[in-house]
Amino acid sequence: MNQHTVAVLGATGSVGTQALDVARNRGYRIDLLSAHRNVALTESLAREFAPATVVMTDESAGAQLKTALADTKIRVLSGEEALLGAIAQTKAETVVNSILGAAGLRPTLAVIRARKRLALANKESLVIAGDTVMEAVREENVELLPVDSEHCAIYQSLLAGKRSEIRRIILTASGGPFFGKTKAELENVTLEQTLAHPTWKMGKKITVDSATLMNKGFEVIEASHLFATPEDKIEVVVHRESILHSAVEYIDNTVIGEFSVPDMRSCVQYAVDYPDRLPGVGKPLDLFALGKMTFEKPDREAFPLLSLAGKASALGGCMGAVLNAADEVAVDAFLHERIRFSEIADVVSKTFDSLTALKDKTSLDDRFAADAEARAKAAEVIANTQ
Repeated sequence: MNQHTVAVLGATGSVGTQALDVARNRGYRIDLLSAHRNVALTESLAREFAPATVVMTDESAGAQLKTALADTKIRVLSGEEALLGAIAQTKAETVVNSILGAAGLRPTLAVIRARKRLALANKESLVIAGDTVMEAVREENVELLPVDSEHCAIYQSLLAGKRSEIRRIILTASGGPFFGKTKAELENVTLEQTLAHPTWKMGKKITVDSATLMNKGFEVIEASHLFATPEDKIEVVVHRESILHSAVEYIDNTVIGEFSVPDMRSCVQYAVDYPDRLPGVGKPLDLFALGKMTFEKPDREAFPLLSLAGKASALGGCMGAVLNAADEVAVDAFLHERIRFSEIADVVSKTFDSLTALKDKTSLDDRFAADAEARAKAAEVIANTQ
């Protein structure tokens, strides 16, 4: 059994629970767990893995968990500042950050400052402040291994060559549940239809983002920062089978890609075990059962948020923060059935276009201010559509 010591932030979410399944199978020790407010599941995980510390970022949930775990030796803390302190003190060699949304940015920076290996599943850290995060990675000389299946694939594909030899990055997309639908056909799709992803089992927010292709747009920004490659050298290709997770084309016309059964657990295991490869927890790929693979161009008219993300990447500054905040507000409104699916892109686009002056703001404080401003503006846009 492998005795890596690991911390999992966002332990009750989709990626967090899969990371803990890897720990369960591989025998990793868990030193730190964090969650937001799911007390019942966190208690269960804490009793199973017996970490030194558990942090609930919701204060009320933290108080409940402290009572629930009073018969154990586990230290229970509450609040965001407590989480940042726990990251600084953890004995974990690798920290998996699977916190959802903008709330993951400060923990990402805390992991880097603590000089821990960062297994990053929180793409918003790079969407909001990718230049700041990557500068910190270089300054602290830490390893950042991406846990997104696409970026994990690119990371592995880049082991075959030099960054200077990249012609383009090929970023694959499943196409989501509405692949092939026209803009007009998307007007009346339901919440239930949107949440029925054809390939991946994920949380509701990321499932909606996959349906709008906003998630793929975020991944373009993420890839640009991770691999120091401009967005115009990152090509999105719809690959319905989700077997080629992404690839790199080199200047000698060679294309190196990573193929595997869609399973986020393999990405977590790769990040923790790197540079070693150990027996996987998922199923092996059966090419004969697969039979064929298809590749098509995305429909940017029906799914305009993909191109808007490219614009945000090109503009830089706070525009990634604006894009992410507007999307979080719009998706939440859709999940609560306050707006239609087609209105998500309208809300995000109107918010983005009204705040393009923030492209010239670059500090970390500016990013947080832009996040707040974009949330307020998106809420105003939603109120005006009703």
